[in-house]
Formats: sequence, structure tokens, C-alpha cells
Amino acid sequence: MTISRLKYFLIVLLFLPTFLFSQVKLNSFGKGIVFQAKDTSFYCKMNFRIQNLIYNEWSGENNTFSEFNSNSRIRRSRLKFSGWAVDPKIEYKIEVSFSNNDTGGGSGIEFNKTSNLLLDATVSYNFFRNLEIKLGQTKLAGNRERVISSADLQFVDRSRLNSRFNIDRDFGIFLLNKHQISSSFILKESVSMSQGEGRDVTIGYNGGYCYTFRVDALPFGEFKSKGDYVSSAIAYEETPKLNIGATYSVNNNSVRERGQLGNFILDNGQYLGKTTNVFFADLMYKYKNLSILSEYANKWAIDNQPIIFNDNGTIIGKLYTGEAFNIQAGYMLGKNWEAAIRYTTVNPTPSIAEKNTEYTIGINKFIKGHKLKIQTDFTYSDLDISSDYIFWRTQVEFQF
Repeated sequence: MTISRLKYFLIVLLFLPTFLFSQVKLNSFGKGIVFQAKDTSFYCKMNFRIQNLIYNEWSGENNTFSEFNSNSRIRRSRLKFSGWAVDPKIEYKIEVSFSNNDTGGGSGIEFNKTSNLLLDATVSYNFFRNLEIKLGQTKLAGNRERVISSADLQFVDRSRLNSRFNIDRDFGIFLLNKHQISSSFILKESVSMSQGEGRDVTIGYNGGYCYTFRVDALPFGEFKSKGDYVSSAIAYEETPKLNIGATYSVNNNSVRERGQLGNFILDNGQYLGKTTNVFFADLMYKYKNLSILSEYANKWAIDNQPIIFNDNGTIIGKLYTGEAFNIQAGYMLGKNWEAAIRYTTVNPTPSIAEKNTEYTIGINKFIKGHKLKIQTDFTYSDLDISSDYIFWRTQVEFQF
């Protein structure tokens, strides 16, 4: 039996008792498969999804894009279990990935020389009113675009701002709260202390933890269907809805190039790093057929010097620092079609990388909301020094 087949077999074996000794509910497509214990002491919803991607790229100089590259692949393939046990206030979430695109990059000793199979594994407890405590591995409360599920994106994938500055997943302890300031004004706060090295790391704490703080303000009340963290105006808002958010995160002695992501910075087996800070500000606005998402990111090293030297003065690593801005908008055209545009500019510290500006247009066809959709987008990427390039992507999302 191959390792790939063994993974699927173990998952089925793990949940076989649940299948046999529970009530199974099939609601409708996209709502998952629900299992509930006969004594109602356990609830589980299972979802599976895939993203199949076709990618074509042309690069060149002086507006002559003669070099062609094509790469079609399974972008994502994921299985998720979520629900509660014993008491609805005790919730859990488990999400695993199977595509090579998701699981690669974990072959180092920091990951026990295994693939990054596990995405999320958390247990949370709503212990008092709107206060919730969570323990495990999950997304940090970073920029909005990152927290939005990859299944619910407006474009084929997230922007360059996210790929360069997001703080991704980590293992830690999280405290979340919600305040009802008035009949319509809502504040949501979260704070976390995490390991700082990212997901699936087995050798952690290389000098400091990561502390993340976030606040969301909703002056006009809640969005329909949690729409402030779902792209596109899928749920029609009769009145304007707005969520303005901000995040500050400090990663003490960051030993990876991009905090929770990137290569580890090593010198003769010793991890070297610096404390980094990152600030995000973002908003989501929706009204009728219109949706707007905007983000700003700023990341810096504590001494404003992102280059790591060893004792001999040799450069052994660079922390990705700088700032970026992203804004995108979409409009539902009827019959579940959407047109969308995006502008992204990334301005890294000059000693780290060159400036990059991207212009994207996209068309989406929602067959069953974000659960079954076809997306295509076209991007022109303008680089200050290197050759510019354009790319065209088409992707199908399927989720039951």
C-alpha cells in the first residue's frame, strides 16, 4: 500500500466508528455530510473540496512577451471535520491537505522530515458569554484576505500582498471576544500567543514567541452568512455593511525569512533571527451587488535592518520586510456571474527585493455559490528590474 493510499485508509478507519454508530444527515450540496451521535453527545460535519487549476504565463521585455510557461495542477485537495463534543460550547476543527501543492516544503528536520499534511487542529471552549478560548494549530488573525478561506476567494488566488506578508498558520493559544456596543455597532477582538515558526513544526521555540492582536469594527451590524470574511456579494445585502479591521503582530527572534513561512535561517546548525513586527489594516464593504476589499501591510525588523549576518559578517539570510497595498472590487451581474478587478502593489525593502505592481481582471460563474464555481482571471505583473510578465488562470472549485 502506498503512503498516499495509507493516508486515506487511516482517515476512513479513524472515523468508521462515527459512521456506524451515529445518525447521518445529507442536507444539500455544499453543506457537507453531518454525523450526530444517537445520544446527541457528538456532532461532526465533514467537507471535502478540490481546486483544479490551469495556469499559463508569458514573460519578456519591452512589451514583447515571447517566453511561455504552462502548469496545470491540483491546486488544493482538502478534507475538513468540524463540530462539537459533549457540549455545543466545546468545538473542534480538523483540516488536512492532500495535494502536493499543499503538503510540500516540510522535508527539513524542523518538520521531522515529513510533509505538511495537517492544516488545522483546534479545540475551543466558549466559557463565558462571548468569550472563547482556543488551543491548537490554525490561522493567525492576520490580514483579512488570508483569514478568508481559499474556497471563498474572489479571484483564483490571493494577492501578492498576502503571499509576501501574511502571518499564516501557527500553533498557539487564542482568546476571542465580541462586544455589542449598540443595537448595530459590534466590536470583535482576538489575542494569541503562538510558537512563531509556523504550521507542522516539531522543533520550535528558537528564542521567542509570536504575539498577535486584532480588532474588527462593524458599525452597521453583522453581515449575512459571515460575509465580512467571504469574498464577492454572494449574500445580497439590502443595507450597507462594513467591517474595518486592524492587526498588530510581533514575532520575537523570527528565524524564518517570512516569519511563519519561508526558509529557516541557519549558521552551522544554529538558528539566527531578529524580532519582526507587522501591521495590517483592512476593510470589507458590501451593498447589494457590490463588494470591496482593501488591505494595507507594513512589516519591519526591530532594528530596521532585515539582513542577518553571522559572526564573520557573512550574509546568511534576509527577512522579507516592506509594505504593500491591495484593493479589489466585484459586481454581481445577474444569473450568478461576477466581474472583478484588483490592484496590488508590493514595495519591499530595497535590499530584499524589487517593487512589483499587479493589475488583475476576473470573471466568475457561481453555480452553487463558492461551493461550485468556475473562475478565470488575467494579470499583468510589472516589475521594476526583472522582466514583466502576464498570466492567465482558470480554476474550478468543487466542495460537498
